Amino acid sequence: MPLSKLNPAQREAITYLDGPLLVLAGAGSGKTRVIVHKLAYLVEQCGYSARNIAAITFTNKAANEMRERVGKLLSGGNAKGMTISTFHALGMQILREEASLIGYKKQFSIFDSADTAKIISELLGSPDKQDIRQAQSMMSNWKANFISPEHAHSLVDTEAEQRIALLYSRYQETLRAYQAVDFDDLIRLPVDLFKSHPEALLRWQQRLRYLLIDEYQDTNDCQYQMMTLLAGNRAALTAVGDDDQAIYAWRGASTANLQNLQKDHPNLRVIKLEQNYRSSQRILQSANNVIKNNTKLFEKKLWSEHGLGDQVRIFAARDDDNEAESVVLRLLAHKFEHRTHFADYAILYRSNHLSRVFEEHLRAQNVPYTVSGGTSFFERAEIKDLVAYLRLIANPDDDPAFIRAVTTPKRGIGNSTLEKLASYAGTRNISLFEAAFEGPMEEQLPARQHEELITFCNFINRMEARAAKEECAPVLADLMSAIDYEAWLFDSHEPRQAESKWSNVSDFIGWINRKSEADGKTLLAMTQTIALMNLLEGKNEEVDAVSLSTLHAAKGLEFGHVYLVGVEEGVLPHERSELPEQIEEERRLMYVGITRAQRSLHISYCIKRKRGKEWAACEASRFIKELPEGDVIFAGAVATGNSPEVSKEEGKAKLARLKAMLG
Repeated sequence: MPLSKLNPAQREAITYLDGPLLVLAGAGSGKTRVIVHKLAYLVEQCGYSARNIAAITFTNKAANEMRERVGKLLSGGNAKGMTISTFHALGMQILREEASLIGYKKQFSIFDSADTAKIISELLGSPDKQDIRQAQSMMSNWKANFISPEHAHSLVDTEAEQRIALLYSRYQETLRAYQAVDFDDLIRLPVDLFKSHPEALLRWQQRLRYLLIDEYQDTNDCQYQMMTLLAGNRAALTAVGDDDQAIYAWRGASTANLQNLQKDHPNLRVIKLEQNYRSSQRILQSANNVIKNNTKLFEKKLWSEHGLGDQVRIFAARDDDNEAESVVLRLLAHKFEHRTHFADYAILYRSNHLSRVFEEHLRAQNVPYTVSGGTSFFERAEIKDLVAYLRLIANPDDDPAFIRAVTTPKRGIGNSTLEKLASYAGTRNISLFEAAFEGPMEEQLPARQHEELITFCNFINRMEARAAKEECAPVLADLMSAIDYEAWLFDSHEPRQAESKWSNVSDFIGWINRKSEADGKTLLAMTQTIALMNLLEGKNEEVDAVSLSTLHAAKGLEFGHVYLVGVEEGVLPHERSELPEQIEEERRLMYVGITRAQRSLHISYCIKRKRGKEWAACEASRFIKELPEGDVIFAGAVATGNSPEVSKEEGKAKLARLKAMLG
């Protein structure tokens, strides 16, 4: 698409190169289009080499989409070498290349939240999930704000927080002993590295000469510092974001970074993208009306050429069961009437637990649906088993991976062997893998167990030697046949379950082989990439199904018809939101929900809802009162205006007539 096809604001955002730029991109305003065209413009019109440009975003899915679109815009191999990645993937690349400067080896392990939960559980001496989550969350926020374990002690008040501050330094020591990092370290450590090793910073500044940052409003302090250091005095950067869609304060994101950008760069240019290509005018008027109640850093107003569109329908349900039934029946009636697809519909809610009753009613009507934020492919036991082997081959000091791999499939090495190994490794301050080869271990273990242990470790060493230089496919095939994983699955599970698990493993292996071939990576290089990828994001299979999603997970998506449910005080805004800034964040969530809709928007709330065994009265959310009167129409249990309540029987009768008519 030539630049002439873009609107004036988009064109200006693409061609502006006279200093740092902030593009305020409203919902549906063609943000990704601007980013990919700017990447192409830098290469084709401005003489930048692709390898000197980086586009940084938050999800693998967004990075993949950008990569694909830039590839189509740039002819030949002109996009080759361009860095299009998440913040975490860029952090990983920096750490891998500069590992020796911070005392890590190149093939360090990346621990996910399940790995870190295990470590925290052991250090706390408690399996309590709530305690573990609280510790994870506090340490994550400390890292994002560059608070060291020493400094954390002076910031805590309660006894519980003091325990976590004490835990923090032991947790970091444990990670280092395993030659591992967690997700927060992937951003924090590069910043520490750049501050203490100017020569490394200079290397990366010379490599990445122009930066584009996507979803800028979602950056935390750590990411802001990483970006600022990389941009350096040259400040050749474009940040693209929307302060009205800043909904991640709970994980450390800070809208203050919009002010920081202005403060740190007095010559910052701000360009607003206000033309929306997604929604009808009524939906946008509703969004504008709600969000204008927030304090604003930058004023902007979305508009569209899509015409006025349908009124926003607001439905008051008797209770949550009535709400779910009514939404599903109205969705089906709408689908029959307009001959649309299931994939054109989304049911969006503030909290995960609200989905259950909608799932029940969708199943009762045989409606296909998908739930976002469900179990990721990576959380499945069979995938974690295989990944444990890959992690261990890449980094033998990764103790959690060692324990999982050496016991799955079972090979005569039980808990008592592992306990002796662990206590010996502890006294020597070495990894379990290293301890296995030391003389005293042979004396402490029965001959058969010791032999099994050494056989396993030698096997891992042989695989490591091959994984560093051979192609992926043969190494993986030999690994799978040596551990005989398929036979073990069928021995230890019901046939159907084993088949399903083996099918997942085969999919996973196929994906690794394809990706390693496409990217020219060995199995060793793939292992760290895998740790950063959520495989489901890479499995873009389009299915014709209704989407059920939290508002957080729906950001960035769009649907023909949106049902925004549970819009009540205590749900949206959430009951824990009391401070003005918390209410403003909840209002931004409402705004995100409204702006997912292209053609029709349906909002519902309950008059009463079950809380435990008791019924509690509910009140419509204050955000409903902020909608423009002329653009909404009320129906349901407390219908006002010209919309009489439709009874369940009438709804079903209408549905039956529609079905008969379309039959």
